[in-house]
Amino acid sequence: MMPLFDLTTIRSIETAAAEAGVNLMARAGLAIAEWIGARYPASASVLAVTGRGNNGGDALVAGALLLARGYRVDALLPMGEPGSMEAIAALSAFRAAGGQVLSGWDQAQGYALALDGLFGIGLSRPLQDSARRTVERLNDLDCPILALDCPSGLDAWSGMPKPVAVRADATLTFICPKPGLYTGDGRDYSGDITLAALGLPEDWCPPWPANCGALNLPDSLALDALQRAGNSHKGDYGSVAVLGGASGMGGAVLLAARAALLSGAGKVFAGFAGECPPLDPLYPELMLRDAASLLEQPDLSVLAIGPGLGTATSAALLLEHALEQPLPCVLDADALNLLAHHPALAERVRQHPAPCVLTPHPGEAARLLGSSVADSQADRIGSARALAERFQAVVVLKGAGSLIARPGGHYRLNPTGHAGMAAAGQGDTLTGLIAGLMAQGCPAFDASAMACWLAGRGAERLARRGVGPVGLTASETAQAARAELNRWLHPAANG
Repeated sequence: MMPLFDLTTIRSIETAAAEAGVNLMARAGLAIAEWIGARYPASASVLAVTGRGNNGGDALVAGALLLARGYRVDALLPMGEPGSMEAIAALSAFRAAGGQVLSGWDQAQGYALALDGLFGIGLSRPLQDSARRTVERLNDLDCPILALDCPSGLDAWSGMPKPVAVRADATLTFICPKPGLYTGDGRDYSGDITLAALGLPEDWCPPWPANCGALNLPDSLALDALQRAGNSHKGDYGSVAVLGGASGMGGAVLLAARAALLSGAGKVFAGFAGECPPLDPLYPELMLRDAASLLEQPDLSVLAIGPGLGTATSAALLLEHALEQPLPCVLDADALNLLAHHPALAERVRQHPAPCVLTPHPGEAARLLGSSVADSQADRIGSARALAERFQAVVVLKGAGSLIARPGGHYRLNPTGHAGMAAAGQGDTLTGLIAGLMAQGCPAFDASAMACWLAGRGAERLARRGVGPVGLTASETAQAARAELNRWLHPAANG
């Protein structure tokens, strides 16, 4: 379990460390020096660009350690001399170790690496003119940048720049991961992320609150249902019905149904609101039906509603009929748009007797919340939590760093995937994966989190083979997710 604590909790951990006599700045400085030592030879030159607080002090402590190891390290203090006692002491030790302080940016040339120690994670207001110019000057350096804890100017929780931020090649974050490194614009600013936990005892951390977040890692999910007994049959693994496919949009239903099949569901039906084709030539195992009549199928386990459904009156009636069934539901695409425009349908979701999962992209989330896309994206965690409470459902807020939230406030932040997944049909595939895992007995929250992880990790593995990121298709993602699921369930057999 890798928790995502809020700022108040992190500050309480820092206070506990101080009361125990533990010098966190010394530990952070050592972690920085070790990170650099593992990647750069002692002949390399390093520039520490520091602010007035302890974030800058961390960089200066690291600089003194690197000087002792033979590195050339200079410091630049564009915000002025340190303001905290710890940072003042760090600058004194840096100078005593032989470190030089540059007089201006014109001297900051020819370094192998720059350390971003300007601002810490507590930045709460937009950067003013001088601070903005400092960030822009740092970005203009002709060397890689290592951000310390969080790229300066980036909101450590929303992942949004304020309004500019350091574009780091890598980030070394301390104590616990910060959500903003993984979601929103954070991925474009953070680079490769490494956690330095600083060796803090677990009992220094407060009891983990129920509304805390965590990075989405499959080892911490309840997935025992996916283990298969040798003496089993298709009926043991559930039946999924995917409903949608208005005229001209039948591909969305097929993508979702195929993904449900590839995730292991025992039987999968594809229900078309428009013309129903006779079969799926790629996956003839799928059973194709008229959407309305499919709801009369007696042995369904999970309904997935919305891919290509449209928003006509007939679509609203089909969604209403589907929500009358006491079955777990995954609601996507046009089903979400219908919820946003029909309060009675939204109330049916809130009162639904079985678990529901909503999978909005940012535009759909904004419509469901009655806000703008910009507002919902500015606080993705808050948006996902608000939707989970409003609909009393599991919510998957898709996008960079997809968020999986449930009523009560607990959420998962998915770290897998890449920009190649910003393509048509990827959401349909995710819907099918979630429904297929739920049909096999996975709880709605765990199935949603696992599906996000599988799709993202599968897409990453494809990109390493040259299949994407550009041109990655949803069909390829579904097959890669199947491979990841089997790799996770049977590591000895799959390598």
